Amino acid sequence: MSEIIEQKCIAKGVKLTDQRKIIAKIMSDSQDHPNVDELYKRASKIDSKISIATVYRTVKLFEEAGIIAKHDFKGGKARYEELNEGHHDHLIDIKTGEIIEFVDEEIEKLQKKVADKYGYKLVDHKLELYGIKKK
Repeated sequence: MSEIIEQKCIAKGVKLTDQRKIIAKIMSDSQDHPNVDELYKRASKIDSKISIATVYRTVKLFEEAGIIAKHDFKGGKARYEELNEGHHDHLIDIKTGEIIEFVDEEIEKLQKKVADKYGYKLVDHKLELYGIKKK
């Protein structure tokens, strides 16, 4: 489904130029969480006229429209992924930069229990775990 982000743009009334369509397709096809530099490299292979400024503006537009999510994982550069209906957490390998998405019901229950303990109703959360792969 390489047109998911493009479809979300259309549904939200975001104007899609040819270059934005390329960036949307790259984002939809991404199995990783690319940063702007990585998106630019991938996009410029398809259209050498795409500038890094266009990629920055497009990513910002998609983020503001609620189509993609920005993650500021440790390591400096913001990374992006399509906003999905389902919740998931992230495990980040600090040596390779690999990002693993996961859902763990025990963690979800524990977070709710902690919020209850302190008299809160949990409305949102994000969990980022950082590690090094065991040998």
